[in-house]
Amino acid sequence: MTLKLPARPHFDLTTVHLFIATAELGGVTRAAERLHIAPAAASRRIAELEAQFGLPLFQRRPHGMTLTDAGRAMLAHARNITHTVLRMQDDAASFVGGAQGVVRLAAPKSAVLQFVPADIERCAAACPGVSIDLQEMNSLNVQQALTRGTADVGIFEASLGAVDLPTMPYHGDELMLVAPRGHALFAHAPATLDNILACDVIGLGEGSAISALLEKLAHESGRLLRMRMRVGGFDSIAALIAQGLGVGVMPKAVAKTVAGGARFLRVEIPEPWAQRRFVLCCRPADSLSPAAMSVAEVFARTTFARTNFAHTEAARTNSAKPAPLN
Repeated sequence: MTLKLPARPHFDLTTVHLFIATAELGGVTRAAERLHIAPAAASRRIAELEAQFGLPLFQRRPHGMTLTDAGRAMLAHARNITHTVLRMQDDAASFVGGAQGVVRLAAPKSAVLQFVPADIERCAAACPGVSIDLQEMNSLNVQQALTRGTADVGIFEASLGAVDLPTMPYHGDELMLVAPRGHALFAHAPATLDNILACDVIGLGEGSAISALLEKLAHESGRLLRMRMRVGGFDSIAALIAQGLGVGVMPKAVAKTVAGGARFLRVEIPEPWAQRRFVLCCRPADSLSPAAMSVAEVFARTTFARTNFAHTEAARTNSAKPAPLN
C-alpha cells in the first residue's frame, strides 16, 4: 500500500500571520480583528490551511481554539517564516539605505560573556541605524557560518586555525580550573594538564573550543580525557561541579561570575595553553553590506587590533593569499 502525501501547500504571509494570531489569542475572531480581516474570510483561510496540510491544526472548543500537537509543530515553523521575512526586509534596507539594517554576528559563549556586549554597545552609539542579530554558537560553527555566508561578522578562538577570510586579533582571555571546595588534588597541587587529565572533566558540547583544546592536548600527551558530561553553558558546568561531579576549565572572568561562591575552588593554570586569543573575522568587503562593514570597523577598534578592517581588507586584496594581522 502506497501512502499518498498531501499536495505541497500554498499560502501567503497573511495566512501565516493569521495562524500565529489565532494560536496566541485562542480564537479566529480575535485574530481576525487584530489583522483587520473579516471573520468569515479568516475562518476560511484557517480551514484551507488545514486542508492543505491534511491534518487539523486546532481543536475547536466552546470557548476558543487550542493547538493540536501538529499545530504546535507548525507554529514554530510559522514564527520562523515571519522572522526570516523580517530579516529579508532588514537586509534589503541595508543595501538601499546605506549603513542601515541588520548585521548577523556569530560568536562563542566565552566571547559573548566577556567582550561582545561592550562592543555591541559601542556599535549602537557609532551606527544608530544598524541592529545586530547575535547568534551564539561554538567557535567551529562560527567558522562554518562565515564560510557559508550565514554570518557577516564572526568571532572565534584562534587555536582552531585560520579561514580564508579577512581576520585580525580581537581579545584574549585566560583559562582557569574550577573544582569543588576541598578537592583532594587541587587543594594542594597546581592545575597542570597532567593533574586535570587525572580528573573527571565537565565540558561544553561538541565543537566547543575549550573542549577541543583539552582533547587535542590529551591526544598529544598520550593521555585520555575523561569528559563524560557535556553541557550547554558554563553555569551548568558550575552547577555540576558544586555537586562534586567533576572539575571544569573556563575563562577566569567567567569563573568569577558563575563559580564565585564558597562551594568552589578556583585554581590558576600556569601553562602556556591557558592563554587564549580570539580573532575577529568577516566576509570579504565585496560581499558585505555597508551596515556590516560599519560593524566590523567598530569591533576592530580594540586595543588588541593594530589596524582597522578597511586596512585589513586592502592588505588582503593586494596579496596572493590572505593572512591574519600580527
